[in-house]
Amino acid sequence: MESIRLYFKYIKLNIESQLQYKASFIMMSVGHFLITFIEFLGIWVLFERFGNIRGFTFEEAALFYGIVHIAFAITEGWTRGFDIFPRLVRSGDFDRILLRPRTTVLQILGHDFQIMRIGRLFQGLVVLIWAVFKLNIRWTLGKTLLLIGSILGGNFLFSGLIVLQATLSFWSVQSLEIVNSFTYGGVQAAQYPISIYKPWFRKILIYIIPLATVNYFPALNILEKSQLFNYPIWLGWISPLIGLVFFIFSLLVWQLGVRYYTSTGS
Repeated sequence: MESIRLYFKYIKLNIESQLQYKASFIMMSVGHFLITFIEFLGIWVLFERFGNIRGFTFEEAALFYGIVHIAFAITEGWTRGFDIFPRLVRSGDFDRILLRPRTTVLQILGHDFQIMRIGRLFQGLVVLIWAVFKLNIRWTLGKTLLLIGSILGGNFLFSGLIVLQATLSFWSVQSLEIVNSFTYGGVQAAQYPISIYKPWFRKILIYIIPLATVNYFPALNILEKSQLFNYPIWLGWISPLIGLVFFIFSLLVWQLGVRYYTSTGS
């Protein structure tokens, strides 16, 4: 309980620090909003040109888009410390973290909290709300919980990827760009229905980097399309849990990395 209170104190200090420069905060937040909005316009152009794509309408694609961008915006905000972790290794700051009587995960999560990611969060939320109203979905308590679970599961999955990227820094010191292709590239891939991709790429998104399990399958259940694409309905209901399992796995790998960490001597 004390660790949780300490974490929120870290967040409070980070937010207060960033809000000292209100103009910079506003410009950065608006910038994030506009960048993601341009991406959404690209999706609109694609569907405007070709109409329905592999059985999905533009409004249905907007549902996928909103879910994945809200999830990733939350991830960018609270895991920023792990995203910049290679700097802490190179500068030797991680050595100081190890000397403190707190868990390394807590300290790194509290090291940097990016409130300016609210721009992407707000844009994803606007798109999601618009899609929900346009689709006239028959909402039930189960579907509402599934939508929330999908966002949380996606957040845990992306967070796990960023933690794994940070863990690799114990051996490489530098951040590996190939991992960014799974995180930022994963966002780009998951904002479309995976049925538009080749079978080999769909398998990657299901079995290797399981983005489909926290976005595609739950969305199919919400849209009542699971059986149309020959997927069992139960798969959509359990899929969000895979994101949490992946995150727990990444933390175990992180602990292994900490155990074998060797200082750079900085």
